[in-house]
Amino acid sequence: MTARFEFRQVRVDGDDGPIVKGFSAVVPAQGLTAIVGPSGAGKTTLLRLLNRLDDPDEGVVLFEGRDVRDYDVLDLRRRVQSVGQVPVTFPGTVRDNIGADTPALLKQVGLDPGLASREADRLSVGEAQRMALARSLALRPEVLALDEPTSALDTSSKGGVERLIRELADSGLTVVMVTHDPRQAELADQVIEVRPLPRGGDR
Repeated sequence: MTARFEFRQVRVDGDDGPIVKGFSAVVPAQGLTAIVGPSGAGKTTLLRLLNRLDDPDEGVVLFEGRDVRDYDVLDLRRRVQSVGQVPVTFPGTVRDNIGADTPALLKQVGLDPGLASREADRLSVGEAQRMALARSLALRPEVLALDEPTSALDTSSKGGVERLIRELADSGLTVVMVTHDPRQAELADQVIEVRPLPRGGDR
């Protein structure tokens, strides 16, 4: 198994003590990896370490064998695209948000290419989430880091986004997805379970 990322004895501190401590895991280069666990266990915290939205207080996160801190941060974030649970739209049209190849990217994420000229703030939540994925794909990333990507969606939109995520992983993109939904985690090729620390921060 070729590793895309490796967490080695990672600790991240919060205001009231460690959020995660002594955490080690490997994210393979191929397929879809789900990070699961109860609320407050540190799932989103770990995801944010992948492209240095946060840095660990102890331990190391490796990307293709090198400490993520050794990379130029802008290059790292281009290669490792992060998509949050609430889709963000920027002012202007869908084309303004996505940039080059907008019609092809809209089609790839299951949206009508005719939406390119629509104002982004007029999209439904499901459409906006797909647009956010298209915007990330426009940068041709090696990794998609998704934080609860369907939490704001209705049932019909959720199924479409889940199919898209699975297709992206099958196409060769490394996909890392935080989810609290056990059913959604069944889509993954690998599951990393994160458990909350007991009081006092000791495992």
